[in-house]
Amino acid sequence: MSTYRTLFAVGEFRALFGTQGVVAGQTMQMLALSALVYARTASPLLAAVAYLAGFAPQALGAVTLLSLADRVPSRAFLVTWDVVRAAVAVVLAFGGLPVAMMLALVMAAGVLEAIGVAVRNALLVEVLPAGMYVLGRSVLNIAAGAMQMIGYAIGGGLLAAFGPRPALLGSAVLALAGAAIDRWGLRRRAPRVGERGSVAATWRGNRVLFGDRALRGLLLAQWLPCGLIVGAEALYVPYAGSDAGVLFTAAAAGMLTGDLVVGRWVSATLRGRLILPLYVLLAVPYLAFSAHPPVWTAAGLAAIASFGYAAGLGLQESYVTALPETLRGHGLGLAGSGMMATQALAASAVGAAAETLGAAMAIAATSSTPCSATSSPTSPHEKTRLTQPRPLDESHRDTPPGAE
Repeated sequence: MSTYRTLFAVGEFRALFGTQGVVAGQTMQMLALSALVYARTASPLLAAVAYLAGFAPQALGAVTLLSLADRVPSRAFLVTWDVVRAAVAVVLAFGGLPVAMMLALVMAAGVLEAIGVAVRNALLVEVLPAGMYVLGRSVLNIAAGAMQMIGYAIGGGLLAAFGPRPALLGSAVLALAGAAIDRWGLRRRAPRVGERGSVAATWRGNRVLFGDRALRGLLLAQWLPCGLIVGAEALYVPYAGSDAGVLFTAAAAGMLTGDLVVGRWVSATLRGRLILPLYVLLAVPYLAFSAHPPVWTAAGLAAIASFGYAAGLGLQESYVTALPETLRGHGLGLAGSGMMATQALAASAVGAAAETLGAAMAIAATSSTPCSATSSPTSPHEKTRLTQPRPLDESHRDTPPGAE
């Protein structure tokens, strides 16, 4: 079994781990932009839109530009993208832009973020030896969660003491640090596909991914159960009011624990068998919320449930195995962008249900369980197919040139 020592012996993985500080910077930027917009407009709605402005456009990137993920040199793209993110933060801090232009700038960056996430996720598969992907993915998940919490803490402190500008500048500094780590920590690689990226190529790739029954099932299994439970989590504030932070913290702790345990100590065979049980665990504790337990009991339930997010590690492992190499970045980007879009839609739907129904969290949990059962790839036939991925048609099977 792989260990953390063997994992961190891989120099390029250390670089990918080091760039997780950018997550803290992104969190700081989200907080600062939301505060800046609210200070100018006094509109809670616009403040919320500003907070999530970079998320929704990733779905647009997934259906238009995602083919670029396999058609750009990974190191050069990541360094450039980190520099662009730093520039966006500096413009937000000093540009004096109207609110509409600030939101447009962040949304435009969100479209490109879909490509950046896809390139980085595909790179993880390439830098790690066979059998170490899940351990590496779990470590990066834990690091990202920790950096997000640090970003909330530092960003909130800077906002309270000095206002939004220092938080935005801190975000820019972390992005530039990420660019430096990418430049000197990663080696140069040629694109996996030699042709140019385009909207048409993105659509072709999406048709291949959705047209394969196994890949389509793996995509839906990553999107639907988690999305519905995130919809339930979106009601923490209405449920607990000023104590909602206790629930958010407990859920984060449960999720990080699941990534640690399943990623480090559970074998690949057992991870596959645990996908459905873990998804059931993710949903069932939320049924108890219909009885309105006190906050600390609810926090315990949220922590137990969130351990179930570790089902995603087994799914991602199967999905990476099933992807054609020429669609690796594209496919991983589609999985991530679709997950974020599904979570946003589910949160909206569960929130709307809460307006008229008294047990929306339990309804989300009840809906999540059958989604898990119908979309999880558990049959022997599906498992056989996952080990023999279907390539693209012959016109897209050019072998990419070797690393320089």
